[in-house]
Amino acid sequence: MMETPYYLIHKDMLDEGMEKLKKALADYWPNAAIGYSFKTNALPWVLQYMKEQGCRAEVVSQDEYELAEYMGYERMIYNGPVKGKESFLRACAAGQIVNLDAKRELGWLREACASGQTVQVGIRVNFDLEALCPGEASGGEEGGRFGFSYENGDFARALEALSGIPGASFAGIHLHCSSRTRSLNIYRAIAQTACRLRREYDLKLSYIDVGGGYFGGLANKPQYADYLREMSEILREEYDPAETMLIVEPGTSLICPPIEYVTSVTDAKETNRNHFVVTDGSRIHVDPLMTKKSYFHHIEYAGSESQRECLKKQVVSGFTCMENDRLFEIADGPALREGDRIVYEKVGAYTMCLSPLFISWFPAVWLEENGALRLVREKWSAREYAQASLWKEKET
Repeated sequence: MMETPYYLIHKDMLDEGMEKLKKALADYWPNAAIGYSFKTNALPWVLQYMKEQGCRAEVVSQDEYELAEYMGYERMIYNGPVKGKESFLRACAAGQIVNLDAKRELGWLREACASGQTVQVGIRVNFDLEALCPGEASGGEEGGRFGFSYENGDFARALEALSGIPGASFAGIHLHCSSRTRSLNIYRAIAQTACRLRREYDLKLSYIDVGGGYFGGLANKPQYADYLREMSEILREEYDPAETMLIVEPGTSLICPPIEYVTSVTDAKETNRNHFVVTDGSRIHVDPLMTKKSYFHHIEYAGSESQRECLKKQVVSGFTCMENDRLFEIADGPALREGDRIVYEKVGAYTMCLSPLFISWFPAVWLEENGALRLVREKWSAREYAQASLWKEKET
């Protein structure tokens, strides 16, 4: 039995999600590309898997761009407001999809075209999603902060500036929006905005990038086919799939469902106020921002549970020294004991990439495929933690 805590990737579930996405694209918009969101989970095994599935690297920083190069990606989508200039110029020279998000990038684009090079770029459009889908946009009444605003004219000004750069041409729009609901309404609004922009500016686009943010792995929520059907129906009013590629950028919907986090109970203690269950796992590994109120999980009891005392309340806690490292409560359940295991499900998104090196280093990651287990990341030790640190003179 593997030492806890560890992450466990179920490859069959990952394959299933990828197959559903590809089928939905083939059914509703065959001229499509998948950009895997590095920010969601950049575990090297995951990145290699996505590359083998034909995904492009969707990256948002110079570090991520260089990681994609290191991992052997030949096709990339470069998004985000804080791209590095050096990697921006490399991406332009390599013919990658680059979506402008900041005004300084127009200056970089002019520099990229100065040598006579022809560069095609897209523009990320900031539009008022909250007005179209009240109560659903992540930014709420404050609005989103990414891209060039359609409503205040910044998008039009960016188009005009782009047209004034010799050698530069406008290829596509990026319309990703973060939402609280992941509802079909969000993607209808994205598709409607793409159509409105085409009519208003007479756009001829090589691609429309609708971003990510989809549900995944939940039977009672919208599926890839639902999202693609809704968007396709609207987009076909103004765009021909044979001429315009549709780009989707899934992250959470693909990598969240197939990954579990396995922990063990190490102690149970009574205080005058509570019964605490201590585990070798932590909230920081399944909820790094500590914002969630519940977690998909199940308990694997070591030995019979029927003969255990039933406790009115148990507070399941993590290994850290933070009082708020409390994951959930068990009401009227069998008393947990040392050696019992708690398995957290659907934890593959924004966990490994955001978990801090706090008190304990990164846990191991195992892969389950056809019933066999394989280690795909070793548990970090003091050696990995200290790597690249200049804390003593190098030995000669």
